[in-house]
Amino acid sequence: MARSRRLRHRRAGIVIAVLSALILVVFAVSLMVGKTFYPPADVVTVMFGGDVPGATFTVGRLRLPRASLAVLAGLCFGLGGVTFQTMLRNPLASPDIIGISSGASAAAAFAIVTLSLGSTAVSAFAIVAGLVVAILIYALSYRSGVAGTRLILIGIGMAAMLNSITAYVLSQAAQWDLQEAERWLTGSLNGTSWSQVVPVVVALAVLTPVLLGQSRNLGTTQLGDDTASALGVRVDRTRLIAIVTAVGLIAFATAACGPIAFVAFLAGPIASRLVGPGTPLLVPAGLVGALLVLVADFVGQFAFGTRYPVGVITGVLGAPYLIYLIIRSNRRGGSL
Repeated sequence: MARSRRLRHRRAGIVIAVLSALILVVFAVSLMVGKTFYPPADVVTVMFGGDVPGATFTVGRLRLPRASLAVLAGLCFGLGGVTFQTMLRNPLASPDIIGISSGASAAAAFAIVTLSLGSTAVSAFAIVAGLVVAILIYALSYRSGVAGTRLILIGIGMAAMLNSITAYVLSQAAQWDLQEAERWLTGSLNGTSWSQVVPVVVALAVLTPVLLGQSRNLGTTQLGDDTASALGVRVDRTRLIAIVTAVGLIAFATAACGPIAFVAFLAGPIASRLVGPGTPLLVPAGLVGALLVLVADFVGQFAFGTRYPVGVITGVLGAPYLIYLIIRSNRRGGSL
């Protein structure tokens, strides 16, 4: 058993190191490649505050904030998504599926179209709405504890209702407001500035240690509520802390760049395949999320004749996996 545990830890360490290296490589390429190519020396000079004609603006003001937000938002989506999937023991228990992202999107659309608010107020609306919707779903699904299937079904129903509200709000929008709302709802890193990056950095710095502190308890809840309680885990308290923390990460990332589709949904299962069973998934899933957003944004910018928002690329990746999960569940004769 001790040897098996050492092998699992070694495999997880290797996976984390490889993912971190890939993120650094793609991050560096994102700073160098564009309509104008800048060599590594120019990029490093700009990052350390030096002045390079052309690169100071293009790399320092455009590419660096964009790539930084891609990494940070991916970390938030990956951490938040795998927390829900671990806590509820179901790969469908992702903020994309159970209505949390839909709540933030509906609030943002309302703030843009109906209230004509600026980006800061829109972000605040999205954060508050994501938290409120999560608490509402949790309260509606609570009945002497929270059953994962019940929470997922209520979340799917909530998502359908919120998506309908978003569609109605957009149908009443003027052309300019409609373009702004659609850009936000798709999930995009276009026009990223440091003012969008800073709140996500703060959210990660504050909430990630709290979430990592619950990692062992979250893993124990996978054994079932009764077993976890017998092992000394306060299940309801652990779930409440995990939900609030994960939703906070998702909400801040969504407020910064919109609900980038399926990153929270995909990061956990991919990380699980990489590190194997019985290994904590929070850190690997966060790194997978960061890599997914970075790569998808780079592909969306340069792989096609037209530039696509990052949310379009991740949606293309995530939709087939969602269909696969549903088909597999049906073949096994189970529910969600």
